[in-house]
Amino acid sequence: MGRNSGIICPTSENIDNEQLSRFISGKSALVAQGGGQRGIFTAGVFDAFLQAKFDPFDEYFGTSAGALNLCPFICRQEGLGKSFIVELTTNPEFFHLFSYIRRKQYMNLDWAFDQIQIDPYRLDIDTGQEVLRSKNRHAFAAATNLSDLEDHYLPMMQDDWRAVLAATCAIPRLYQGVVPLKGYDYVDGGVSAAIPVQEAWRRDARFITVIRTECVEDSLQTQLENDIESRKVAWFKDSLNSIQLQWQSKLQEWKQDWQAFVQQHKGKARAQGLNVMNGGRWMFGADDIYRLSYLLGDKFDSGLADMLMVHYQTYGLTQEFLQSPPDDTFIIQIAPSEPLKSSSLMSRREDLMHDYELGKEAGNRFIAQYEQAVSQWSTRAILDHLDMHNVDLNKLSKP
Repeated sequence: MGRNSGIICPTSENIDNEQLSRFISGKSALVAQGGGQRGIFTAGVFDAFLQAKFDPFDEYFGTSAGALNLCPFICRQEGLGKSFIVELTTNPEFFHLFSYIRRKQYMNLDWAFDQIQIDPYRLDIDTGQEVLRSKNRHAFAAATNLSDLEDHYLPMMQDDWRAVLAATCAIPRLYQGVVPLKGYDYVDGGVSAAIPVQEAWRRDARFITVIRTECVEDSLQTQLENDIESRKVAWFKDSLNSIQLQWQSKLQEWKQDWQAFVQQHKGKARAQGLNVMNGGRWMFGADDIYRLSYLLGDKFDSGLADMLMVHYQTYGLTQEFLQSPPDDTFIIQIAPSEPLKSSSLMSRREDLMHDYELGKEAGNRFIAQYEQAVSQWSTRAILDHLDMHNVDLNKLSKP
């Protein structure tokens, strides 16, 4: 990790607190990765924050399950994120594998959203809107525009909050169709912005906290390093990431060679234990997508291949951004130290509860590190003030 980045795990941390303290007073953002039921780790982090009444963030960004977890955090409803995952997403009404295979009964987001509008899960949207309004905060969910596969950032906690959550969670092959919203058709935000950290930076956040649902070292490191080994990435403060637009311009070129891409990464998925595109990036690993398409009798068409390729390349750019942030930014990743016991879907409840507790431990460890950095920043500010006014500290210390 670079000097402007750090990692906090449930039992350890690797952070330069002195360096962090130099960014602590700047605009801050909280970014939540997706990952399906692995989002239980994020739910634990958020509940630790809520128990400590800790929320120093100016803006929030989430993708898929990360956006879902942000809702109870912003609405100040401790335990709701955990209940949503442990109780609702494990219910056969939400997803049942054999019904999915035999009758194409897709993941039932509508049923889940119906549940969080009634007791005992009722999401307090009014409180969430007041939390954002009271301090001029903003929250965004990442979704992928189907027409050009670019990431869009949809404001959360507004009247269309349900459609926004559906858009960021509309996982290809698991969700039936697309989500139409404000003139666009959307699919899962993980296609183009699995971890929307660059958008937080583009909106002027200079202290960014990223909650991961996978180990940092699990993130396609070897392949991504090969892809970008000879290229020095420059990050530009534009409304759209200019580097990402370079990949966008190559979409037609990729379409012509998508079959080779599919076969190459299908082989890698098998060789590497189905982890080539797993974790918070897709509900299922790459090989699972091929297998499910086969079971459903669907053709693995060029449209899905395009999504995989855009995802693969944009995720590589995000990884490089996280490892080497711009000099004007400090990024902390809160992540599990080893693979979570939970799966993206169909997890055991005991595994979910185990990972929830890991998230709480990591959240509490982050709060302690943050408070240390604030203390260092306060001390430096006092010393700078005294120095500016030519105050002799030796004289102050005398009786």
